[in-house]
Amino acid sequence: MTDKKRLSKVMAAAGIASRRKCEELIFAGRVTVNGTVCMLPQTLVSWGDDTVSVDGIQLAAEENKVYYLLNKPVGYLCSNKTTPSCSKRVVDLFAGDSHRLFTVGRLDKDTSGLLIVTNDGHFGNKVIHPRHNLEKEYIATVNKEITSQHLEVIRGGTKVENTFVKPVEVTPLRKTTVKIVVMEGKKREVRILLENAGLRVIALQRTRIGSLKLNRLKEGQWREMTDFDKRLIFE
Repeated sequence: MTDKKRLSKVMAAAGIASRRKCEELIFAGRVTVNGTVCMLPQTLVSWGDDTVSVDGIQLAAEENKVYYLLNKPVGYLCSNKTTPSCSKRVVDLFAGDSHRLFTVGRLDKDTSGLLIVTNDGHFGNKVIHPRHNLEKEYIATVNKEITSQHLEVIRGGTKVENTFVKPVEVTPLRKTTVKIVVMEGKKREVRILLENAGLRVIALQRTRIGSLKLNRLKEGQWREMTDFDKRLIFE
């Protein structure tokens, strides 16, 4: 059993907020310990024995936080659960890492490209939170030549998950390839924008999150994120 410390102190050490603000989060019922809401800041917990979450996002001990950039291959699930039709998970690509990893946001099984994998829930939440308005850039290859009419429809936007969305940028690259930049990050947003224009996606790759680019990372390869990478996302 590892040494136990006050819940509010553990949260503050993990970089959630000041000790006082952490206590406010606890009193507000936003913190769970081992799946149960805990409203007592003085509750004793330890990283080795207990699971602490804030707003449903699991915390990781500061000294154990890890951050990876992955060029996700096609055919892998971002979920940590498999399905009857797919048994390959992104986290399986990190078999040598014993941390409880998860993906920051998701790419569907048939989409490749830039993906952040970490065990730091609050860093992940910061990346996907709408207030940061992070752009996501995709390169799509479609089943037919892209015309000016197609581009006009894509730029006009469409409804995704009951929300009307418009891409930030739509740039044709080749006859059947287009770059699309979005901000909302709705499920299958880019595919739906293209399908709405009468185009079927043959291949889709995410190449940028914020100012962080995929660059020369090959499909299936990953590397550790640097502090510069973390800053670059939000620039």
